Amino acid sequence: MAHAVTQGDKGYIQEITGIKIIPFIYLGAKHMVTGYDHILFLLGVIFFLYGMKQIAGYVTLFAIGHSTTMLIGVYFEFGINSYIIDAIIGFSVVYKALDNLGAFRLWFGFQPDTRAATLIFGFLHGFGLASKILEYGISADGLVPNLLAFNVGVELGQLLALAAILLVMRHWRATAGFAKQAYAANVLMMAAGFTLMGFQIAGFVVTELAHVH
Repeated sequence: MAHAVTQGDKGYIQEITGIKIIPFIYLGAKHMVTGYDHILFLLGVIFFLYGMKQIAGYVTLFAIGHSTTMLIGVYFEFGINSYIIDAIIGFSVVYKALDNLGAFRLWFGFQPDTRAATLIFGFLHGFGLASKILEYGISADGLVPNLLAFNVGVELGQLLALAAILLVMRHWRATAGFAKQAYAANVLMMAAGFTLMGFQIAGFVVTELAHVH
């Protein structure tokens, strides 16, 4: 459900043809702002980043990954089963929470490249979106401009979500209990990621069994 589109938006995507820049910007922004899996991952990425230059670098990497696979996936009609890709996105939230908790250094004695991980998970998040757009049968008429507009909307939505996260984080970091609460917050984030994975894997199994019968 993380990459689901409302019934009204789904009908609109299926019915319209031709170039519709503003509606697709709106749909892209709405998707990102309401896409809790993206927001959880973004929260994980910037949780311990303080400098705006550093934050901008990570968010840009995520945006590049997300945009590339969404555009390529839809244009070349290459989709991955939405249950599988959403389970992987749930895993990305788990990964980032573990990274924030220092688990990889503790368990394996080394720190994976967080920039590379952000870009790779950006690619995977984009495939999730491409899969969903393909399911809804977007018209080939005006496809490229509409996809670009959608992507602009996604990035605008990402900036809005990021601004809200940073506002909350700024006040939270100023409180005395942040260090202890940060640990608990990342454990909760990891639990949310596992929950998302469980829902999506269960959904995949149920649909596969339905096809068999």
